[in-house]
Amino acid sequence: MPQILSKYFGTIDYVEEQVVRFPSGLPSFEEEDQFLIIRPADRAPLVFLQSMRQPSLCFLTLPILVIDPHYHLEMTTEDLASLELDTSRQPVIDGKVDCLAVLVAPEDGPPSANLLAPIVINPQTRLGIQAIRLDSEYSHQHPLARPEDICS
Repeated sequence: MPQILSKYFGTIDYVEEQVVRFPSGLPSFEEEDQFLIIRPADRAPLVFLQSMRQPSLCFLTLPILVIDPHYHLEMTTEDLASLELDTSRQPVIDGKVDCLAVLVAPEDGPPSANLLAPIVINPQTRLGIQAIRLDSEYSHQHPLARPEDICS
């Protein structure tokens, strides 16, 4: 079984189905094109995106519907095509598409979630993208509920 080293989780055994490929990387991390999805049961519903290249790079995320149960995804035709999704309609967040919000926890302020540019994953192809919305319906600093409200 393959393994990677993580600064936060130590040595991790994984299977290929847990690896997501980001063909263009992520904004500001363009060289980072493969991430391991880690869903520790004891930290649910948190989802960690661990870089396959850099042990110290791990993004903390939440399923976007945990933050906003009424969130609707809006993606460009190019983003849909890059995930090998139907370009004639917007995807619904369900088992066919995973949608994660990257969390930010600054030292001098409350934690927030980026709902303006969610991580969207096609689990069938294991392709991912950070889908930056063209509208301004959502914020990149959406306030989070208290952790005990989310993780209970």
